[in-house]
Amino acid sequence: MQRIALLSDTHNYLDPKIFKYFDSCDQIWHAGDIGTIAITDELSKIKPVVAVYGNIDGADVRKVHPKNQQFMCEEVNVLMTHIGGYPNRYSLDALQEIKKQAPQLFICGHSHILKVMFDKKYNLLHINPGAASVHGFHKVKTLVRFTIDKQKIKDLEVIELGPRA
Repeated sequence: MQRIALLSDTHNYLDPKIFKYFDSCDQIWHAGDIGTIAITDELSKIKPVVAVYGNIDGADVRKVHPKNQQFMCEEVNVLMTHIGGYPNRYSLDALQEIKKQAPQLFICGHSHILKVMFDKKYNLLHINPGAASVHGFHKVKTLVRFTIDKQKIKDLEVIELGPRA
């Protein structure tokens, strides 16, 4: 069983309130727009990090974190990218990867809009954790926690860190 903290769009900012939410987690996943490599370096001191780069990330982040991550967590095939879209409106790149990788869990960021949706067409759970930063148009900073237990994704929590500004 793995407990996951999922965040995105930190834009080089880690809210001090965020750290207490990592205590009960085994891993931290970051769906891009990290800011600088210092952000994932800081997170790596707390828990193992799996991350992808986003459209605002520079060479320092892109050298360490790929555009797409496809991996197994417990018995769940996970695909993570930054710009992914949503069921029935996936980006072209994301759709190609979904068709190729057949994930049970698809994670993306970019929109700053928190959404959790089941995609019946591709038989996957789609999660966008929103944005954990003070940069952007979103009104509330968010992250998501959940558990992967063998083939089950369960105990999903939406965590609000407070207003963006």
